[in-house]
Amino acid sequence: MKLFSLKIDLVNLALLAFLSFSSCQTMEQKVAKIHNHAFTIDTHVDTPYHLLDSTFDIGAYHDYKPGGSCVDFPRMKAGGLDGIFFAAFTSQRERTRENILAAKNKADELIDSIYAACKKYPELAKVATSVSDGYEIEKQGKRAIYIGMENGFPIGTDLSEIERYYKRGVRYITLCHTLNNDICDSSTDRFGPEFNGLSDFGTQVLKEMNRLGILVDVSHISDSSFYDVLKLSKTPVIASHSCARAICNNPRNLNDDMLLALAKNGGVIQMCILDDYVKAPDKNSERYKKELELRERYRNAGKMSKEEEAEIWAEWRQMQADYPKEKPTVADAVNHIDHIVNLIGIDFVGIGTDFDGGGGLKDCADASQMMNITKELLKRDYTIEDIHKIWGGNFMRVFSEVENYSTKASI
Repeated sequence: MKLFSLKIDLVNLALLAFLSFSSCQTMEQKVAKIHNHAFTIDTHVDTPYHLLDSTFDIGAYHDYKPGGSCVDFPRMKAGGLDGIFFAAFTSQRERTRENILAAKNKADELIDSIYAACKKYPELAKVATSVSDGYEIEKQGKRAIYIGMENGFPIGTDLSEIERYYKRGVRYITLCHTLNNDICDSSTDRFGPEFNGLSDFGTQVLKEMNRLGILVDVSHISDSSFYDVLKLSKTPVIASHSCARAICNNPRNLNDDMLLALAKNGGVIQMCILDDYVKAPDKNSERYKKELELRERYRNAGKMSKEEEAEIWAEWRQMQADYPKEKPTVADAVNHIDHIVNLIGIDFVGIGTDFDGGGGLKDCADASQMMNITKELLKRDYTIEDIHKIWGGNFMRVFSEVENYSTKASI
């Protein structure tokens, strides 16, 4: 066994040496070889809402335009993206039985759309539910499509819903979204904290997620909720789409103390490329004012019909086209990776773009341009091993630990 392991290591070292020092390669060729040799995964996109649009074909290549989609299967292939987490996102609404049922139905509809898309294009993509699935699907030349749930609101206060979603393929749950729910406080609730962290029900949710093997996602939750989670979780956690607060002072980002705590937990922060998390927005711009107006109206989405909700999404896309924003660059985003690595090391950072939920950079606008991140990392002297860790190795390590804990807990 040791001899076999040594042979594998030597083969990998030889490959890394070739990738690093082949003098006849252009920069683009070198980037492509390094990128394509890695198992690359984006841990958060909101593409399922596009899947609900009957005119959107995820099996076709779409040229990027402001307000349009950022992800389809051909663009994932073009960008060398092997795996992705499609988020079943539900907005936070007043916590009534009617609204919880509506959120549950919406989450189920989004999950159904993911399975339907993969079933329609079995030669291009397949739903994955485990670490090994991802690697196997990648070997087949297909895209591995994982399912995450953004916002635990559809669970309501019914603990059995967690296992039902696990059986439906959900492999992480973002505990809350922009407002407090029955699980925990949000980082951005305008009325402030309700539980000063996790609720009593949230503690039960955490235990059940650990037991089942569902990754605990701390993006969006308040600082006090974050520390409660790290204190109680038996497994490493993820921040599926967050950045460093020291670089961009946004409550959605993690401060240095939180990053240090995350590293101690063994978790991983997946760098987000949504502009407001990368660089502070210009609050005097017309775009910012229009965005605030739409967000305020969207807060009441739970009281809207499907037609009214679809109209809001259409307005959002039109606003993006009418008021294009000067986006940050890949270099701006990688500044966050630099800060995180300098503070806690290379083993605790990855990438979760938030494409189709507002994510996108001037020079990484959609899934076809993912190699630009690899290029920037290479320019900053990150090693091939470092780049492989950032693009998937760190996240898959955490995923494996969550799976292993669940397996042992079930014995």
